[in-house]
Amino acid sequence: MAFKLIRFSFRVIRFGWRRSRRMAGALVTRILFYLNNVSYGSGLKSYGIPIVDINDGCSMTIGKSFNVNNGRNHNRIGRQQPCFFIADLGGNIQIGDRVGMSCTALVCHNAITIGDDVTIGGNTVIYDTDFHTLITAQRLTFKDNALAKTAPVVIQNGAFIGAHVTILKGVTIGENAVVGAGSVVTGNIPPNQLWGGNPAQFIRSLQPQPVYE
Repeated sequence: MAFKLIRFSFRVIRFGWRRSRRMAGALVTRILFYLNNVSYGSGLKSYGIPIVDINDGCSMTIGKSFNVNNGRNHNRIGRQQPCFFIADLGGNIQIGDRVGMSCTALVCHNAITIGDDVTIGGNTVIYDTDFHTLITAQRLTFKDNALAKTAPVVIQNGAFIGAHVTILKGVTIGENAVVGAGSVVTGNIPPNQLWGGNPAQFIRSLQPQPVYE
């Protein structure tokens, strides 16, 4: 009886702690978005606190019903970290409606565009830049990042990105495409296809699902 009471008390305390932590995380996230001039739509849900750094001359816009998990206490699949939203050197991040992501890093020096109804698994990273040049003399200068090659990344409506995926510069992922966990995506993925591996390769076509009204 005593053990059951202790366990019940623990669960009540844990429930209250989690609720208060979620409310605090959502509030701090909104403050960070405001301070970084991030525009976002209604229905924002943020569990935990992301890292947000949108530099001068850059922008970030988010649509409605954005759902984001940050850190070890949310979507606990391992390798936990907050989400990173980093834009520098004129980068532009655009996220559509009803997008969900966990422990994801977006590092933008050009453009990263994510469509509507996209789901991005935990620990995925999306880079539209090489970060460094291939020329040794240039890598030794403070302008190394500015000299690196960049190209826009586009993830179209309805795509699903598995956990621990790396998406590199210049990639377009088509509508309703699925990328398997742990993949490294270096080239374009057509709509309605399943890809996976390192580098990611075609696995099979996906039949469009019927819509029931």
